[in-house]
Amino acid sequence: MTIQYIEHNGQRQYAIVPAELYAELVEKSKMLDDIKAFDTSLTNDEELIPHEVLQRIIAGESKLKVWREHRGLTQMALCKQTNVAQATIAQLETGQRAGTLAVLKKLASALDVDLDDLVDL
Repeated sequence: MTIQYIEHNGQRQYAIVPAELYAELVEKSKMLDDIKAFDTSLTNDEELIPHEVLQRIIAGESKLKVWREHRGLTQMALCKQTNVAQATIAQLETGQRAGTLAVLKKLASALDVDLDDLVDL
């Protein structure tokens, strides 16, 4: 690899590198920025949302169902935790029913998510 230097007053001011090396350095710099951003996010107290969860929600699946399954709960288990009827949970997940604020708050609390993670505002 050949690197040329441009000097001014006997001091190296610039380095001329092959384009291939320059492109590699730019990619590594971007990767380092991504790593720093990721490391910073780990110090944040907020939960990181897995890609699969986001993809399912973006695809239009029921937010309640996606979060329930992500937490590893069946409808019956969520029913027992919240004292909300299993049929109500099923109807909320299929969009056959709109939940009351009180019910949605119970479900959000049991799933350890914010209320706006379950409803479209």
